[in-house]
Amino acid sequence: MSHAWRSLRHRNFQLFFFGQSISVIGNWMTRLATSWLVYRMTHSVLLLGVVGFSGQILSFLLGPVAGVWVERLNRRKLLVATQAAAAVQSLALAALTLTHVITLWEVIVLTAMQGLINAFDMPGRQSFLVQMVEDRNDLSNAIAINSSMANGARLIGPAVAGLVVGAFGEGWCFLLDGFSYFAVIASLLLMHIKPMEVRHRTSSMLEEMREGWDYVRTFRPIRSILLLFAVGSMMGYSYPVLLPFFAAQVLHGGATTLGWLTGASGVGAVVSALSLAVRKSVVGLVRMVQIASTMLGSALILFGFSHTLWISLVLMGFVGFGLIQTASASNTIIQSLVKEGMRARVMGYYTMAFFGSAPFGSLLAGVLAARIGAAHTVMVTGACCVAGSVWFALELPKVKAEMRPIYEEMGLLPAQQEAALEAVPGA
Repeated sequence: MSHAWRSLRHRNFQLFFFGQSISVIGNWMTRLATSWLVYRMTHSVLLLGVVGFSGQILSFLLGPVAGVWVERLNRRKLLVATQAAAAVQSLALAALTLTHVITLWEVIVLTAMQGLINAFDMPGRQSFLVQMVEDRNDLSNAIAINSSMANGARLIGPAVAGLVVGAFGEGWCFLLDGFSYFAVIASLLLMHIKPMEVRHRTSSMLEEMREGWDYVRTFRPIRSILLLFAVGSMMGYSYPVLLPFFAAQVLHGGATTLGWLTGASGVGAVVSALSLAVRKSVVGLVRMVQIASTMLGSALILFGFSHTLWISLVLMGFVGFGLIQTASASNTIIQSLVKEGMRARVMGYYTMAFFGSAPFGSLLAGVLAARIGAAHTVMVTGACCVAGSVWFALELPKVKAEMRPIYEEMGLLPAQQEAALEAVPGA
């Protein structure tokens, strides 16, 4: 099992892992506290969707532009800047909440500011992994461990936030999150990074954006994976905006119940990420993307029927597993396939699919919940995830056919294994 942690032998990635672990716990505390604050102030599922939309729409609009910018910048300096800006955002939210002057419009504006930061932070962070982990054979493991860390925080953060909100209020969650960013900034400054070769650019940003779009559009494996991931993000990741309603109205609880529901999805997410960490190869992951999407959709449909806390917690575990398996496996496959000169641009589109599709899902979930109820809304979104997985299953033969030569060239799929793999479903 030692191979499951092999990327941590790289000092730079070690620093990032420990710094980011602290910060992401704070991020999840803020997510839960924000949703509870909005629901406490408004008691409106529609406005929960509006706030979710405002926090992610800029990531969607700026994804391609951010990808091109990231390729032109020093990625460590960029990440220091985005983390510092995120700290300012959280501390401002804390100050307004603790002084009891916070309004819904201020929540929306500050949440939109976080979306703007994420538009540049996510492609920068994903493409920076290559510099932190110098052995490319360890890259997929680093992605899996990064996901494990993020989702371990997803388990801890909401549970702690539920207790803090119940005892002291939402403002203290925002304050702790603001200070947690300094751990990431310190880890970035302590790294010894080899400078990447700077390519002289003669083309304009618009031309490079078009090159990135053409690459994503014409390369079937990346195009198909991103489309399925976008459906999963839009429909499957919309459920968090409705969890305060389920916690309060369906399960008759409070902030602590909300923390348990979010934490349960975190348990599934951690199991998902660890299952990826123990894998020795990316071969076979493409089938897991399809299976995970089916699991996500099915669990959401069943969650809509549940009125019992323990059943809802179990289903949230399956939701967390399916969601993170889809996200992390998609990330790993894309990172293994993409050309280095296109990496940041492609990760810009990944950001669009992840943070960008979700705002439309959040807004749609809020509108649907106001009309047909929260329970029926999660059933509809779950059915859309299942439909996406069926489409992707039909795409799989063509996707794997285009991936096979690339993996053969990388030594991941030797010719002598082809016959065996042809006979194994999901290989």
